Amino acid sequence: MSDLAPHLIFLLAAAGFFAGFVDAIAGGGGLITVPAMLIAGIPPLQTLGTNKVQAMFGSASATIAYARKGHVNLREQLPMALMAVFGGAVGAALATIVPGDVLRAIMPVLLVTIALYFALKPNLNDVDSHRRITPFVFGLTLVPAIGFYDGVFGPGTGSFFMLSFVSLAGFGMLKATAHTKLLNLGSNIGALIVFASFGATLWQIGLMMGVCQFLGAQLGSRLAMRTGARLIKPLLVVVCIAFTIKLLSDSANPIRVWLGI
Repeated sequence: MSDLAPHLIFLLAAAGFFAGFVDAIAGGGGLITVPAMLIAGIPPLQTLGTNKVQAMFGSASATIAYARKGHVNLREQLPMALMAVFGGAVGAALATIVPGDVLRAIMPVLLVTIALYFALKPNLNDVDSHRRITPFVFGLTLVPAIGFYDGVFGPGTGSFFMLSFVSLAGFGMLKATAHTKLLNLGSNIGALIVFASFGATLWQIGLMMGVCQFLGAQLGSRLAMRTGARLIKPLLVVVCIAFTIKLLSDSANPIRVWLGI
């Protein structure tokens, strides 16, 4: 912290608060915090590890807010959360093995698909619909798989959980958002355990941003509970499109390299 200029500390604090606000509603907080830490001069590996510290505060804050209002039962969802912890830990442990270029190439396609689904599918509201998969199968397959992705790469995890809850578990938008935050907390904890064991976390910066993200998530979750799908749906679409643009703006993105642009 002492090595950072005051304006960079302010940048990181503001990024943490705004990320917590947005992430509590629609996910995508990493879209804000990861670039902010890289701009501040934090090395990539430490950025990933430190991001898990502050992201854990945001997801925990949102989870507490949603649970207090009865949108998620923490005791009933504990097994799923533990599967997310497992997936996140395995993903972080294997982060150096999984080919990053493949993930960076498919991410824009997946995010555009998610944005189109939520933008064009009718009758997306806060009312639960038909369930296409049992909670047991959902928790045994999709939860650790998405948690694994969170540990390996991270950004977009909330969008993938949201899509799974709405399209397969039959959850309404608000209920899906509440449960997404709990599972995201689990995958963050799992990945953080691994990153911390390798010394890839800057604790002072992570805790400072974490406090800011906690406060932002409190505000965002309360706004989401007040407005429901009317706010969650459009913000989710915007976050997915924004992250797609950011990925494709990188000249080193595999899609751009393959297309020669």
